[in-house]
Amino acid sequence: MVSTGPLPAATIGTAPPVPDEIATFALADLARDRGWRRPVFVERELLILTTRGHGDAELDFHRLPCRPGTLLRVRAGQVLRCAGPQFDATVVGWDSEALRGLDVDPDAAPTWRQLAGEDEDAVISEVSQLAVDCQRHRDTPAGRALLRHQLAVLLLRLALPGGDRAAGRPEVETFHRFCREVEHGYQHTRRVEDYAAALGCSVRTLTRACLAVTGRSAKQVIDERVALQAGRLLAATDEPIARIGRELGFSEPTNFGRFFTREVGLSPGAFRAARDQPAAARVVRPRAPAETTNANAGRFRPGTPGEPANGGHAARPG
Repeated sequence: MVSTGPLPAATIGTAPPVPDEIATFALADLARDRGWRRPVFVERELLILTTRGHGDAELDFHRLPCRPGTLLRVRAGQVLRCAGPQFDATVVGWDSEALRGLDVDPDAAPTWRQLAGEDEDAVISEVSQLAVDCQRHRDTPAGRALLRHQLAVLLLRLALPGGDRAAGRPEVETFHRFCREVEHGYQHTRRVEDYAAALGCSVRTLTRACLAVTGRSAKQVIDERVALQAGRLLAATDEPIARIGRELGFSEPTNFGRFFTREVGLSPGAFRAARDQPAAARVVRPRAPAETTNANAGRFRPGTPGEPANGGHAARPG
């Protein structure tokens, strides 16, 4: 089996998240401070491979257990916290343009997976080689092409074991299209009628699709996406609460406060005040729709703290 120990010293801590199209760096380079006192906004697409130690990553307010061989897929715009950290990890980061023209869907990779056996050997080997080549070849056209194809192979491999078992059902396709529209429009409208008109279908069709995939109505899916974004901004920024509300389409702070309290169970102020507490003490978080491989809407099913999201792609920890 390929070792999950540290990668060569030249690849750790020497490549912070700079504007390279594809880069590898250490998990600690993502944090504002060594203790990850607050969640941080993720600005790039990431794969995080745990190489040593045990601990929890908190992704969009869900705790995901990490140990050697744990792989996380983190999307740009999510919030991440690795309190401690009690584990080391190698991070692969890339811009969305890095995969342009390649037949690969980066969102097909699961949010959480504990690698094992031949899969673990292959993924660790590919991440290790990508880390080495990022240092050696990133400054030449041929090298950049090599990195793009290496990343594509890695993402294709991660997409193979999972897959949406319900794919092909009309409800699933409608739900995914709906989530894409919500992702583009949630800051402007929370009316199901507007999304139905954009998709050329009825409100009843959207509601039926959402109920089939998530067990929740279309309106709940929209509101949960708005609440998730509000929670991200409250936890990872110092932006005034009233401004956050305006950015999310609430003309009055009181309306935003009532909405957030209804969705989350805490007022915006109380939620922000709790962001500096240890993860174990934060038992309330924004709900989010069921996992989908599209956009940022629908990354996780609600679950108990300490469980990874499991929307059909990621296996539960053993």
